[in-house]
Amino acid sequence: MTDLSQGAAWMGGRIIPISEASIGVTDWGLTHSDIAYDVVPVWAGAFFRLEDYLDRFLASVAAQRMNILMDRSEVQGALQAMVGASGLRDAYVAMVAARGPNPVPGSRDPRDCQNHFYAWCVPYVHIVKPDQADRGTTVWIAKSVRRIPRDSVDPKVKNYHWGDFTSGLYEAKDQEFETTLLLDHEGNVTEGPGFNVFAVFGNRVVTSDHGVLHGITRRTVLEMAAAQGFAVETRPLPLEELWAADEVFLSSSGGGVIPVAQVDERRFSNGAPGPAARTLRQTYFEWLEEPRLRSPIRYD
Repeated sequence: MTDLSQGAAWMGGRIIPISEASIGVTDWGLTHSDIAYDVVPVWAGAFFRLEDYLDRFLASVAAQRMNILMDRSEVQGALQAMVGASGLRDAYVAMVAARGPNPVPGSRDPRDCQNHFYAWCVPYVHIVKPDQADRGTTVWIAKSVRRIPRDSVDPKVKNYHWGDFTSGLYEAKDQEFETTLLLDHEGNVTEGPGFNVFAVFGNRVVTSDHGVLHGITRRTVLEMAAAQGFAVETRPLPLEELWAADEVFLSSSGGGVIPVAQVDERRFSNGAPGPAARTLRQTYFEWLEEPRLRSPIRYD
């Protein structure tokens, strides 16, 4: 039996070890970063909010004007079969639509490309290591780069355009910070590589509503916060307002709610996770176990 414990991929109807997965060097998904994708977490043997992630993925595929020749049930079936074969009980699962190769010699017409779907899974990914998240992570606001404008690349379509994030990450690592946060050209907080950003002001929780991916974990946080009696606001969040926050935290499918202890030289909650972030982090892991939000996996 093939060992898939380090990860598996679904490509062209076959489930293979992730180490054997590849796409062609002329695929526009590679050469043009022309891809729509999404990532759904698997926790304790079940997908979390799978229907919501499928909704967003298929909306991204449509927005990119791709036809992957698979319907919703077939995409879901591929994900189920792949994770089931891998045996992974906690996993990071990607579904991908690539523009594909262009079989017409010399054509620059994207309509000629052969769009295709593939998927892959690996053991669950925390974008910030759990022990650091428990202490509160550190975030550097990129100075040399701003977030790609939303009228250039739509951030609500999950994509592979990471040039701005990568530049910001180099800055952050050079300053010995864990991760980076990008501003837009008006000086508003947007997002970071793989996460949305929240600020807490007393009983209010604020997160940006533009220039960002409308994350499924972001939605979960807004629902949890409202259920706990917070007033939630989705609107532009100027950097100057962020500095006045009582707490800051991140949200990601790779780790849930991640408290922030420091942004640049500003320390929040005395350099430790704040009470709202700690409570929401615990609640997120409780919600991962909620039957109403889970789609159990059938393992081989």
